[in-house]
Amino acid sequence: MNGMVVKGLVLAGVLIVAILVVVKQMHIDLSDPVNMITFLGAIAIAVLAFGVAAKYMQQMKTDTATGELAEDTWDGIGEYKNDLPAGWAWSFVGVSIWAGWYFLFGYPLNAYSQIGEYNEEVKAYNAKFEAKHKNASPEVLKEMGESIFLVQCAPCHGETGDGMDGKAHDLTHRIAKEQVLYVLKNGSHNFKYPLGAMPAGLAQGKDAEAVAEYVANGLKGKAPAAWATCAGCHGQDGTGNGGQAPNLKAFDATLIHQVLTHGKKGVIGQMPSFVNRFTPVQEKALAEYIKTLSSDKE
Repeated sequence: MNGMVVKGLVLAGVLIVAILVVVKQMHIDLSDPVNMITFLGAIAIAVLAFGVAAKYMQQMKTDTATGELAEDTWDGIGEYKNDLPAGWAWSFVGVSIWAGWYFLFGYPLNAYSQIGEYNEEVKAYNAKFEAKHKNASPEVLKEMGESIFLVQCAPCHGETGDGMDGKAHDLTHRIAKEQVLYVLKNGSHNFKYPLGAMPAGLAQGKDAEAVAEYVANGLKGKAPAAWATCAGCHGQDGTGNGGQAPNLKAFDATLIHQVLTHGKKGVIGQMPSFVNRFTPVQEKALAEYIKTLSSDKE
């Protein structure tokens, strides 16, 4: 056991020397309170690791279990109703006090940080960007939207927006018959439109087939009788009652915003929310570009 203690002391010494070497080689400024706290913490961990290991190794050799045995056992293994070891309890209290001090005074959350500086720079740039492109022309928006689409959307939807053989939503066509049938059967609730969730089972059987065919065909020709139920929210022309419900005829700015904000369940998985990823102008640009992908344009 003495040999193990010696080895433990040597290991603790090596760790402390290694810490000192790293501090010197990396020219770490120990006058910075955060660096000093980290340095002292590393040394404390090395010393405590040795101390705790040596103490309990010695106890395992000499101590015997004492105290009142609890009634419950697990596979014949009992547990004593002993108090927490004083060292462990005081260490826990000490670490808790130190953590509170660290977050409130040592290095408070509102102190300077590189992440905070970066976020402030991004906010300033976004404000400048929004002001510059506030009244951008449709041509500029399309070019901007194409760049955004190729980086953020094309990996799933494909460079041409065709959905890559059904792996994602085909943006060249507003909505396919199979998708309409799925929504009619299961309902829809993730877009958070003012008129609320669409319940499941609004149309079934031949009625569902007729509605799906009508919507997938771009709402052209004579509307089936069951369309009257859908028109109550989506409008007779299917454009969404001025943003109160999803536009079934085209990808308008409101639909793009709702999908980017709340995400969407797709064939290859859940499309994540892109909330706060784009500025309002970038969202507008993306919507403008997606309109150019549609093969349903009149």
